[in-house]
Amino acid sequence: MWKEKYKVGVRLIDEQHQELFNRVSDFVQTIRSEEHWEDKLDKVKETMAFMQEYVVVHFEEEEIYQEKINYPDIQEHKQEHTKFKEGVNHYVKIFEEEGFTEEKIQEFGGRLMTWLIMHVGKMDQKIGAYVEGKGGETQ
Repeated sequence: MWKEKYKVGVRLIDEQHQELFNRVSDFVQTIRSEEHWEDKLDKVKETMAFMQEYVVVHFEEEEIYQEKINYPDIQEHKQEHTKFKEGVNHYVKIFEEEGFTEEKIQEFGGRLMTWLIMHVGKMDQKIGAYVEGKGGETQ
């Protein structure tokens, strides 16, 4: 699922994005597989825990980098990160209250995939373009 066109040009950010893409891709493949639903639940729970922890670390590091380069759209970027964290936490709450239903897990997988592609493929690309436009090194 990872594509070279998603690279921002900042090694740490690109490595973290690749990890996110790999995890989300693996998650989506698992939930769409022919396995019995009960057999998928461990992967679902593992992915939920990963997303809750890893995106916080990634977002913090990405925002620190943006501050370092004086990225002009940092506030908008932070707002998008906040919305995503709220979205993940919303699903965590649903799963705690209603259980891990196949319908909600499929919905969550689709939203993860869509958000990741849109955010990394569009919004994060602006970071690399900004640095290049200033004549700086993105690495």
